[in-house]
Amino acid sequence: MNITTNLSGIGMTSQRTRSRLIQRLRDKGIIEESVLAVMEKLPRHIFIDEAMAHRAYEDTSLPIGMGQTISQPYIVARMTELLVMSGKMDNVLEIGTGCGYQTSVLAGVSKWVYSIERIQPLQKQAIERFKLLGLHNVNYRHGDGYLGWEEEAPFDAIIVTAAPDQVPQPLLDQLVVGGRMVIPVTSSPGVQQLHLLEKTDEGISSMQVEEVKFVPLLGGVVK
Repeated sequence: MNITTNLSGIGMTSQRTRSRLIQRLRDKGIIEESVLAVMEKLPRHIFIDEAMAHRAYEDTSLPIGMGQTISQPYIVARMTELLVMSGKMDNVLEIGTGCGYQTSVLAGVSKWVYSIERIQPLQKQAIERFKLLGLHNVNYRHGDGYLGWEEEAPFDAIIVTAAPDQVPQPLLDQLVVGGRMVIPVTSSPGVQQLHLLEKTDEGISSMQVEEVKFVPLLGGVVK
């Protein structure tokens, strides 16, 4: 896949089109201005195949190859907003780099982002995009997301961009007390619920946010 260097975009990838997407996100209830500002500047069209670039600013998920997708902009904004509005964002762990779009949004609202991807070809493409965008606060690892990144723990926030059947214990262990995790969890066949978890001195509190649709969270690695 060739990654275009046209960051500004033209036509259906122009700044005007990008701004219309941001207005749609506002209309859907996204209110965190720091998240909206990052997403308005971020060229989503460089994270997908050039043949699909004209659809980059639709509020929909799109395929990125290897059986994976780039998340719907609303979901990216909602998950990021939940974390930003609920506490510190100094040290953030992302499970599932994918194409790197969610990672790049996080980089704009966090001090440091640590992102794990199990599919190495996707990770390599994402790294090219981080370099193109000049992101210097993203650290990445090819590994099993179920295990987290123990060496860099504890984390203020964790975001999981694929759905497990239950929350992985290693990720809960790697949250600082007061830390938050936003994660989609499969509650029944074909049904996933987005949860916002907080780690307290007494244990884990959980708030169910809304129904979502993500690819399943898988263990192991792919080279």
